[in-house]
Amino acid sequence: MELIQSFSIDHTKIIPGIFTSRVDKIDNGTVTTYDIRLKKPNREPVIDVAAMHSLEHIIATYLRNDAEWKDEIIYWGPMGCLTGFYLILKGSRPSHEIYDLILAAFHAVANAEEVPGATPENCGHYLMHNLRMAKWYASEFAAYLTTNADNPEIFNYPKKERLVTDEGMHFFDS
Repeated sequence: MELIQSFSIDHTKIIPGIFTSRVDKIDNGTVTTYDIRLKKPNREPVIDVAAMHSLEHIIATYLRNDAEWKDEIIYWGPMGCLTGFYLILKGSRPSHEIYDLILAAFHAVANAEEVPGATPENCGHYLMHNLRMAKWYASEFAAYLTTNADNPEIFNYPKKERLVTDEGMHFFDS
C-alpha cells in the first residue's frame, strides 16, 4: 500500500509552523491542505485532548466567521497525533500567505469567554473542553509565530525524501 503524503514527511525534523501539506485539483479548481503544527512531533508533549477540542471549536468558529476568508474555508480540525491541526482552503496559496489568518485565529482564542458549540445539542462530547488550557496553547503558538515570522523554516517542511527498496520498505535518506 502506498504511503500517503503526510506520512512521508520526516516527523523527527518537523518544527512548529504553517506548512502546505498537499494541493489537490478538483472539478472546479484547487484545494490546499495546510499543516498547522503547534508541537514538535515525538519530541515534546502533545496538546491536551480537552484543550485541543476547545481550540478546534473556537478557531473553526473564528475562521468560518472571518469576513475575508469565510468563503475559502473548507475544514479546520485536529490531527490524530495531537500535535496540530489541518486547515483546508479553496485555492492554492503558499503557506506564508495564510500567516496573518492563522495568527489572528490563535489571538482570537485569548479573547474567547466561552467555547462556542459546547452544549449537548451542538457537540458530541460537550463536557470535554478546557478553555483555560486552550488559551495557554494558543498564546504559546501565537508568540512562537510572532517571534519566528521571518524564519522560512516555519513555512517549509524539512527537505527529506523516503527511499523505497525493491521490496517496498521505506527509509529516510541521510
